[in-house]
Amino acid sequence: MDQTLIDYETLAEWLFPEVTETPEDMEKRYPVRGLPEGAVVSRLAPSPTGFVHLGNVVQGLTSERLAHQSGGVLFLRIEDTDAKREVKGASEILIEMLSHYGIVFDEGASLDENGAICDKGDYGPYKQSNRAPIYHVYAKKLVREGKAYPCFCTEEDLDRFHAEQEAEKANFGYYGKWAKWRDRSLEEIREQLDSGTPWVLRFRSTGSIEHKFKYNDLIKGEVDITENDIDHVLLKSDGIPTYHFAHAVDDHLMRTTHVVRGDEWLSGLPFHIQLFQALGFRLPKYVHIGTLMKMDGTSKRKLSKRKDPELALSYYKSVGYPTDSVVEYLMTILNSNFEDWRRANPLAPLDDFKFSAKKMNAAGSLFDLAKLSDVSKNLISRMSAEDVYNAVSEWAKEFDGEFYDDFTREPAFTKAVLAIGRGGNKPRKDFATWSEVKGYMGFMFDRYYEANGAYPDGFDAGTIADILTDFLSTYSSADDQTVWFDKMKDIAEKHGFARETKEYKASPEAYRGHIGDISAFVRVAVTGKQNSPDLYAVMSILGHEVATSRIQKQIERLRG
Repeated sequence: MDQTLIDYETLAEWLFPEVTETPEDMEKRYPVRGLPEGAVVSRLAPSPTGFVHLGNVVQGLTSERLAHQSGGVLFLRIEDTDAKREVKGASEILIEMLSHYGIVFDEGASLDENGAICDKGDYGPYKQSNRAPIYHVYAKKLVREGKAYPCFCTEEDLDRFHAEQEAEKANFGYYGKWAKWRDRSLEEIREQLDSGTPWVLRFRSTGSIEHKFKYNDLIKGEVDITENDIDHVLLKSDGIPTYHFAHAVDDHLMRTTHVVRGDEWLSGLPFHIQLFQALGFRLPKYVHIGTLMKMDGTSKRKLSKRKDPELALSYYKSVGYPTDSVVEYLMTILNSNFEDWRRANPLAPLDDFKFSAKKMNAAGSLFDLAKLSDVSKNLISRMSAEDVYNAVSEWAKEFDGEFYDDFTREPAFTKAVLAIGRGGNKPRKDFATWSEVKGYMGFMFDRYYEANGAYPDGFDAGTIADILTDFLSTYSSADDQTVWFDKMKDIAEKHGFARETKEYKASPEAYRGHIGDISAFVRVAVTGKQNSPDLYAVMSILGHEVATSRIQKQIERLRG
């Protein structure tokens, strides 16, 4: 038998004496999925750091669309191998937040009825920290085949190598003359093991930075790849795998066909390709998503956790953007043809849209909160008053308890206000978030009515008071809207204001103002605002007593 093979066999037993299972055993435990030809198996695999960001939804939506529209599977895997970064309870927050945004997983890490993390599916465990024995099976395989070896370097050793590379202007990393444990004898390794020296397992790279090859990314297209020549760490000294090793093993055994991730991982692609080949695994297709950008003055920059609250998913929930609005907007920046499709199919469900990775922007997308708000206003305008009421109630209960009490005290009253201008070909588009509803209709409740609202400029208090007095003398809650408005026109004419706005525009010097000014005086008196929903409807819903009482108090205030 070849002596080298015997040495590797011996080394593998020394390093992993407790590992008795084989890769063949793993293949039987995690068989190929019985899915139709072309079905995509994808995943979201975040780290539980406690910060759930917009990128999680972007990657989740992309994975979800690719999987579900192909008849495939979407699963959630928690990549918690970096214990230093893990935040307690972060996995639970992550699952709840993604669920809030409508990203539903077919299998993976889930929450049980008590809110605890559990596994759903046959390819678990879905938390990497629970999969250490599986990784060790493949680590032993690589050692046995001479593709991995133990490294006993200390932190001081690695710092010295780094300093030497910096001085020589060489690439940083563990390679070449700095790969001190790459070709040590069994005797030297045995000596270190017997003395209890900590070790990490390193990959034995066969690459050279002199060699390049081409790779076809589903978003970036054909990219030039430089081979990896670094002997990267596969297992840390505590036996826990690095992301690189764990994701390769997991994506193979979970039968992932498409890996969706941020393009910051492009730099690791040469090693990942090499690692899959060494393990004998079929390489999944990679979908590297460009960075989310925003305008900062006249230039673009990456969305920042420190500078931009809108990067955090919690922002959208606390402000009260409907989840459907966020998803709808993200689709406009994920697929270049989505807006044209939406214009042609304004009421079609999102699932009808044929999502394509080829329609994604290779350079990254520009995120625009103003455009999100426009999308959200359109979506909310098509919702029923009942649905808006339920959504605002749910939001206010968590984020604005005082408003929740007023908003839900008389549901029929509140829904009547929300119904103003809703429906029809040109519905009102007054708010984009649930937090804006208080500003939109808060005046309907005494607590938020602004008794010192500002009237339009250019009119003295006495004139406004006289007009409001005449309005009160003629007002009847029994009048229909036409009669109500005709009476207002009569008041306008009496006080030297044009009955029609177009008359005023034709001869502004002939009038003190126009009918719009008269209605504005009444609007401010009733609502405390110069902009509000339809005034006639507002007064009808408030009722005669409240509406007239407010106007009377304004007359008294104006007369001083």
